[in-house]
Amino acid sequence: MNGPFTRGLRRFVDTLQRGLFDEVERTPANPLSPAPATAPDAASTTRVLAPSDATNDLIRHARANRELVVDGRRIAFLFARSRRRSIGFLIGAEGLSVRAPKWVTLREVDAAVREKGAWIVAKLVAQADRSATTRATRLIWRDGATVAYLGDAVTIVIDAHSGLAQGEAVLREVDSHADVADGATPAKHLLIGLPRDAAEERIRDAVQSWLQREARRVFAARSAHFAERLGVRVTRLSLSSAETRWGSANANGAVRLHWRLIHHPLATIDYVVAHELAHLREMNHSPRFWKVVESVVPDYEQQRASLKNERIAGVD
Repeated sequence: MNGPFTRGLRRFVDTLQRGLFDEVERTPANPLSPAPATAPDAASTTRVLAPSDATNDLIRHARANRELVVDGRRIAFLFARSRRRSIGFLIGAEGLSVRAPKWVTLREVDAAVREKGAWIVAKLVAQADRSATTRATRLIWRDGATVAYLGDAVTIVIDAHSGLAQGEAVLREVDSHADVADGATPAKHLLIGLPRDAAEERIRDAVQSWLQREARRVFAARSAHFAERLGVRVTRLSLSSAETRWGSANANGAVRLHWRLIHHPLATIDYVVAHELAHLREMNHSPRFWKVVESVVPDYEQQRASLKNERIAGVD
């Protein structure tokens, strides 16, 4: 066959394949239902999953609809079309998600997943380990439990007769002559206006609401401090609950910081705040960018390392 004819036939086959794939993806039925009898791509080992496919050796997304052998492991992942310009990978608490534009064939998606196979498997295993650790250390929300606030342990004290409104929270330091004499840090109590038999959810909501208010207050103060030193302007500061980032910033001056940073010492918070505000001068991670960070947080490498093993991956 001549060249033009072959290329035309290839485009026709690709179009036919995409039509078949997109028809499967638009089906509103259970995403775990078996694939149609006319398999989308005979050359691919990816297939639509049925519920019976779940096995012990499978690394599985909670809403998986496709499966692929990756770096010697079977990965069940969530695949979806999107308006992206390229194939994207996201590894979160649920597992691996893969998104691709409509013009990319599944054969190309498979190849991209396999190419990143070692990285994907390593990240999925690490995510599973973090999830197991989180479950094992889950806080029981009750009177006497402790939470971290600015690097210090704070004890939750439930007292319906404290004079506080329902669910109101107030931080109080409880010091004694012995504490002062020994040079120890005074104990901190977070007093919550709730009855002793309050449900865990009510206690959790009260504590987390207080932590988020404190996060907004502390982050605003530290952002103002570093904005002045760096000569930049923050147009909007908001709290984030992202799974993978401690913070982010855009060229318009909008900054987002994860509220759980309030658990960390102020020095760590300062690093993340300075990191994001430095992006308002250098929207990259070049040597120039790190010089900007170092100019206001000289020990930034130490603070950066302290966040490496946390559940949330990093900063943008």
